[in-house]
Amino acid sequence: MNNKKHLFDNPKNVKLLINMLYVSCFVLFALDLVIHRHTVHPWESFTGFYAIYGFLACVVLVLLARELRKLVMRDEDYYERAEMDDRGEK
Repeated sequence: MNNKKHLFDNPKNVKLLINMLYVSCFVLFALDLVIHRHTVHPWESFTGFYAIYGFLACVVLVLLARELRKLVMRDEDYYERAEMDDRGEK
Protein backbone atom coordinates (compact mmCIF):
# COMPACT_ATOMS: atom_id res chain seq x y z
CA MET A 1 0.00 0.00 0.00
CA ASN A 2 1.29 3.46 -0.88
CA ASN A 3 1.22 5.76 2.18
CA LYS A 4 3.22 8.51 0.57
CA LYS A 5 1.93 11.98 1.43
CA HIS A 6 1.64 14.48 -1.38
CA LEU A 7 1.80 18.26 -1.21
CA PHE A 8 -1.95 18.89 -1.31
CA ASP A 9 -2.94 16.04 1.03
CA ASN A 10 -2.38 18.41 3.92
CA PRO A 11 -5.33 20.84 4.32
CA LYS A 12 -2.93 23.53 5.60
CA ASN A 13 -1.15 23.54 2.22
CA VAL A 14 -4.43 23.84 0.33
CA LYS A 15 -5.54 26.74 2.53
CA LEU A 16 -2.15 28.43 2.04
CA LEU A 17 -2.44 28.07 -1.75
CA ILE A 18 -5.96 29.53 -1.78
CA ASN A 19 -4.85 32.44 0.41
CA MET A 20 -1.91 33.09 -1.93
CA LEU A 21 -4.37 33.14 -4.84
CA TYR A 22 -6.52 35.71 -3.02
CA VAL A 23 -3.50 37.89 -2.27
CA SER A 24 -2.27 37.74 -5.87
CA CYS A 25 -5.75 38.67 -7.17
CA PHE A 26 -5.91 41.61 -4.76
CA VAL A 27 -2.42 42.81 -5.73
CA LEU A 28 -3.18 42.59 -9.44
CA PHE A 29 -6.46 44.43 -8.97
CA ALA A 30 -4.68 47.13 -6.94
CA LEU A 31 -2.04 47.47 -9.66
CA ASP A 32 -4.87 47.96 -12.14
CA LEU A 33 -5.70 51.19 -10.27
CA VAL A 34 -2.11 52.46 -10.44
CA ILE A 35 -0.63 51.32 -13.76
CA HIS A 36 -1.53 53.30 -16.86
CA ARG A 37 -2.72 51.12 -19.71
CA HIS A 38 -2.63 52.16 -23.36
CA THR A 39 -6.16 51.20 -24.37
CA VAL A 40 -7.62 51.01 -27.81
CA HIS A 41 -11.31 50.89 -26.90
CA PRO A 42 -12.95 53.06 -24.25
CA TRP A 43 -14.35 50.11 -22.27
CA GLU A 44 -10.85 48.76 -21.68
CA SER A 45 -10.14 51.67 -19.34
CA PHE A 46 -12.75 50.55 -16.77
CA THR A 47 -11.22 49.35 -13.52
CA GLY A 48 -11.18 45.55 -13.43
CA PHE A 49 -12.26 45.21 -17.06
CA TYR A 50 -9.91 42.33 -17.84
CA ALA A 51 -10.86 40.44 -14.67
CA ILE A 52 -14.56 40.75 -15.47
CA TYR A 53 -13.97 39.92 -19.14
CA GLY A 54 -11.95 36.82 -18.25
CA PHE A 55 -14.54 35.62 -15.75
CA LEU A 56 -17.41 36.07 -18.20
CA ALA A 57 -15.41 34.33 -20.95
CA CYS A 58 -14.86 31.31 -18.66
CA VAL A 59 -18.56 31.17 -17.75
CA VAL A 60 -19.55 31.31 -21.42
CA LEU A 61 -17.06 28.54 -22.27
CA VAL A 62 -18.47 26.28 -19.55
CA LEU A 63 -22.05 26.89 -20.66
CA LEU A 64 -21.17 26.24 -24.31
CA ALA A 65 -19.30 23.06 -23.37
CA ARG A 66 -22.36 21.78 -21.49
CA GLU A 67 -24.51 22.28 -24.58
CA LEU A 68 -21.86 20.82 -26.90
CA ARG A 69 -21.67 17.74 -24.69
CA LYS A 70 -25.32 16.99 -25.50
CA LEU A 71 -24.46 17.05 -29.19
CA VAL A 72 -21.33 14.89 -29.23
CA MET A 73 -21.83 12.60 -26.21
CA ARG A 74 -21.87 8.87 -26.87
CA ASP A 75 -23.37 6.04 -24.82
CA GLU A 76 -21.09 4.37 -22.29
CA ASP A 77 -20.88 1.17 -24.32
CA TYR A 78 -20.47 2.91 -27.69
CA TYR A 79 -17.05 1.42 -28.48
CA GLU A 80 -17.95 -2.02 -27.12
CA ARG A 81 -21.02 -2.16 -29.35
CA ALA A 82 -18.96 -1.14 -32.38
CA GLU A 83 -16.46 -3.90 -31.58
CA MET A 84 -19.24 -6.48 -31.26
CA ASP A 85 -20.82 -5.41 -34.54
CA ASP A 86 -17.49 -5.80 -36.36
CA ARG A 87 -17.23 -9.40 -35.17
CA GLY A 88 -20.79 -10.14 -36.23
CA GLU A 89 -22.02 -10.62 -32.68
CA LYS A 90 -25.01 -9.01 -31.07
